[in-house]
Amino acid sequence: MTRSRSNLIHAFAFFALVMGATCAAHSQEVKAGDLVITQAWSRATPGGSKIAGGYLSIENKGSAPDRLIGGSADISDKVQLHEMAMNNGVMTMRQLDKGLPIEPGKTVKLAPGGYHLMLLDLKGPLKQGDKVPVTLEFEKAGKVKLSLDVQGVGAQGPSAGSSAGGHMDMKKTPDHSGMKM
Repeated sequence: MTRSRSNLIHAFAFFALVMGATCAAHSQEVKAGDLVITQAWSRATPGGSKIAGGYLSIENKGSAPDRLIGGSADISDKVQLHEMAMNNGVMTMRQLDKGLPIEPGKTVKLAPGGYHLMLLDLKGPLKQGDKVPVTLEFEKAGKVKLSLDVQGVGAQGPSAGSSAGGHMDMKKTPDHSGMKM
């Protein structure tokens, strides 16, 4: 193979790699009425894990509030809305029985250590690279189908990859995807 052809092949391979990484960083955008849902992701779970977290951003571009009231997924028996918070130096988690308001002109982010979806009684592990179908239910926008892009076990965001060595710093980003309930 000639040197110029070899360089051309390497250049093409590099371009494809860059384009693939760029496309992976841009998760799907789902519109439902005045709501725009982006950056839907989850973390891979260890084998035997019965729960996982789901994360995403919801922007309300309308003039009326809406409310995320629940969800469902074939991979789990239940999908609930939860909130993690620090109370007097102790991390607490609670289910949001009345849902999560999405005020007009605002964006609500479901992320590790805060609001999140809880996928309970998983029927199998979530594996990095999978796309997990989920249906969210809103008071006004109704049912919305989307997919959670499964990242590595220690991922910090939808395109962040895993932390050093695949271990998580539980002080910074608490997650309970490995907990059994």
